[in-house]
Amino acid sequence: MVLDVAGLGWNLIEHRPDVIARYGIALQPIETVFPALTCPVQASFRTGVVPDGHGMVANGFYARRLARALFWEQSASLVFGDRIWRRFRARGNRVAMLFWQQSLGEEVDIVLSPRPIHRHHGGMIPDCQSQPAEFYAKLCAELGRPFPLDAYWGPRASLRSSEWITDAICYLLDDADTAPDLLLAYLPHLDYDQQRYGPNDLITDHAVEETLRLVSRVWAGAREIEADVVIFGDYAMVPVTGHPIYPALALRRAGLFQVRNVRGRLYPNFFDSRAVVLADHELAVVYARDVDSARQARRVLEALDGVALLLDTDPGRVPADRLPDRPDFIAVASEGRWMAYPWWEERHEEPDFAAHVDIHSKPGYDPCELLFGRWPWRISTDPTRIRGTHGRAGPTRLVAWASTLTLQPAPDSVLDLSRRIEQWLNNDAPR
Repeated sequence: MVLDVAGLGWNLIEHRPDVIARYGIALQPIETVFPALTCPVQASFRTGVVPDGHGMVANGFYARRLARALFWEQSASLVFGDRIWRRFRARGNRVAMLFWQQSLGEEVDIVLSPRPIHRHHGGMIPDCQSQPAEFYAKLCAELGRPFPLDAYWGPRASLRSSEWITDAICYLLDDADTAPDLLLAYLPHLDYDQQRYGPNDLITDHAVEETLRLVSRVWAGAREIEADVVIFGDYAMVPVTGHPIYPALALRRAGLFQVRNVRGRLYPNFFDSRAVVLADHELAVVYARDVDSARQARRVLEALDGVALLLDTDPGRVPADRLPDRPDFIAVASEGRWMAYPWWEERHEEPDFAAHVDIHSKPGYDPCELLFGRWPWRISTDPTRIRGTHGRAGPTRLVAWASTLTLQPAPDSVLDLSRRIEQWLNNDAPR
């Protein structure tokens, strides 16, 4: 049983030995992956390689040939590299994935992932896609309710999403004879209130308690069928202490990023842009048309207030024809600052999708989707309301982990933990 808990940073745990003792799980600190974002960390865990090797360097990417920004795409083929369970599954063991990113089409036996249907006349059918196809309907019948998609993302995102996933996990673990041999699942809700209120807020304290309650329930359910358990956080959050950074606006002012004026609203014009930037928490990934455009974009962003450093991606690690949509470089925010995606200056210029939950239309991550706006059925468009962020990594950004496996010496990073589990699956796990 592998459980990824969103936002389970060591900073939430280290000052609470009483809480750890209460739930009986020996959580410890461990370094995460850089970039410390959901998709890169999960992809690194399932492949055992760094983001430059598997290609998911952010939660989205820019498809150069399509001239289109794509965020939160779910195809498993976006993650390059062998999975840590490949040999384990080849021996006849069953593998399941619940709510991991880029899991649709994955070579496993059970998959469950949110997959709503957007109606042409407006509105949405909140649904999940599963493999086998009938698995989700069966699970809803067993649990007595469908998955609460509104609690998974948006201004109503809450504990209810993690509670449903926990119920689904316990259902799968209820029978040792039918349980998968390896189960990877994801609990999302600890992320929400940290972004809304900050990691040091009392509301976040309550969310930590609720998270550990669910984690301990999964832990106990797995141990009842004598399954080993691994729990890890994917990233740690820090308080927002400064103003948002607007890299797309900076590139637009420099004439590198182009927009279309449609009835007074400004929409991206990727076809004529010389540089495109996708904001993603504390990071921004930059794609340039040519060497000169990349050089100009670097000059603009390194001079932008709040940008701490620019990092080149490693073009030599994987051939370009395998990862054609690799960014040219990544801009990293200063501590306590974060990258916001807007490119407009006046409120009336914002595109219509700005005030809605629309994760696939926005060329960048928008945490404001977690907050209600001033009007019904609208989200906030005020980035200054965000109180927590993540993306940077390193010794000061430790996440929490725990395991029933004997791993000696103890792993020093999430990547090391993944490789140790792969070794255990290949050598020590029951055949």
